[in-house]
Formats: sequence, structure tokens, C-alpha cells
Amino acid sequence: MKNIVVFASGSGSNFQAVIDAVNSNRINGKVSGLIADRENIYAIERAKKHDIPYTVICKKEPEEFDSANKRVCEEWGAGLIILAGYLSIFGPEFISYYRNKIINIHPSMIPLFCGRGFYGLKVHEAVLRAGVKITGATTHFVDEGTDTGPIIMQRAVNVLDGDTPERLQKRVLETEHEILVETVKLYCEDKIAIKNGKENIKE
Repeated sequence: MKNIVVFASGSGSNFQAVIDAVNSNRINGKVSGLIADRENIYAIERAKKHDIPYTVICKKEPEEFDSANKRVCEEWGAGLIILAGYLSIFGPEFISYYRNKIINIHPSMIPLFCGRGFYGLKVHEAVLRAGVKITGATTHFVDEGTDTGPIIMQRAVNVLDGDTPERLQKRVLETEHEILVETVKLYCEDKIAIKNGKENIKE
């Protein structure tokens, strides 16, 4: 069983999806704690409701930020770190220490509509401006870039006539929940490995 530490910056609906999957035994893991980068977010209320330890570590100087996050992750015995709508950026020391143990969920089909500045509704606004017919969600390992780590899982979502950013966001979010849970389940079963910079899912 792996200890899972979740990082969040907002409402924490992906955090909730992981909690529900753990509580229903779909994931062989334990949510050991939540680290937020700001006060008064709803993800903290979710942690309280489920008696999950939490702390707030606001963005500081890179080295200090990394060391503070690392200290808490070690205290909670993190075997997997999930970025669930987390907007702060780790420094290279933290990423190196937890190489291939940090999973992010992004609301597009990477490498499209990703990187710096693409978060929240901004992603879906860009999708609609571009006029593409398919978008989706991606889970990937975190590296030193922004949304550039090895892709683990992707699932497409159709863009419909009359979509607004909010409507599209809602449908993509449902897909985010699905593939994040599936990805975490596989990781906790030791079925995800990196080979030649790409993920490999074991049968």
C-alpha cells in the first residue's frame, strides 16, 4: 500500500475522486495528507471532512519552498505525489528527489493547450478559440518543464456545438476524475514504469 500525498490550489474535485476511490478500495493506497499553497480553498474542507491531515505551504524562495514541501512529504511517507489542480511550480531539487513519483492531471490532450499560462478555464477558452473538435485530459509524470513529463494516460472529449468554456470544463473534469483514478490505481499496483523516457503500463 502506497502513501499518497495530494497537492491542491482550488476546490479539490480531483482530490475528492482519489479519496472516494481509496475509500471504496479501488485504489490500494492511503491518502496520507493534503498540501495546499493557499489558505481557504475548498480542498482543505474536503481534507477536514475525511480526517486527512493537511498543511498550507505558500510559495517562497525556490529552495525554501522545495525543502518545506519535501519535509512534509517525508513526514507523511509519500510513495506517490498527485498534483490535483496545483498551480505552484516545484524547483529541480524536489522534482529530482521524487523523480517518477509525481503525477499531474491536465485538462487537455498534451502537447496541445499546455505549458505556462494554460490552467483552469484558460485551457478551455483556448480550445474553443482554436476551433478544434476534440480535446481531453492527460495524466503525466512531472519533470523540470511545465506539462512536459512522460505521458501516462489520455482520454478524448468531443467539443460540441454551442459549448462554452464552462460547459466544456465540466465534461473534461469528469474525464479527469476517471483517468486520474485509473492512473493512481495502476501506479499503486506497480504497473507503471518509465523506459527510454516514456511510460510503459505492465499487464
